[in-house]
Amino acid sequence: MPLEEIRTGGCLCGAVRFRTRGVLRGVVYCHCSQCRKQTGHVYAATSLDDTRLEIDGAEMLTWYAASDDAKRGFCRTCGSALFWKRNGADVTSILAGSFDMPSGLKGETHIFVAEKADYYEIEDGLPQYARSSASVPVKENATKAGEGQS
Repeated sequence: MPLEEIRTGGCLCGAVRFRTRGVLRGVVYCHCSQCRKQTGHVYAATSLDDTRLEIDGAEMLTWYAASDDAKRGFCRTCGSALFWKRNGADVTSILAGSFDMPSGLKGETHIFVAEKADYYEIEDGLPQYARSSASVPVKENATKAGEGQS
């Protein structure tokens, strides 16, 4: 029986730490305006079923309701963006940069490239979608013009 993949990560100050068990989705790069405004650039995240995610220091997380459909989790001490979660979903997106090295993560796709900032180009050869991809479904009318994924 193969060993289960375990990865760890956390915020900048260490108040929030997490462990993942199992295979993670490839990294999805979101270029929507909300993700850019939260992180200062592109939102790069993988995801995992909640039953395979353990969070230490969860009491140090603040969840911001970015829209009626989703929320963003960040450390209330250092402000590190860590999670994105659709309301009612049993899957949590985890920011790729919050994983300890080596992460073993690989890029999968770019979404919301129609909202990409004007100061960079996407030249890595990964698939690009104006809105979303099959691996990251979004509600068609969940966003207002110019707001992106949530």
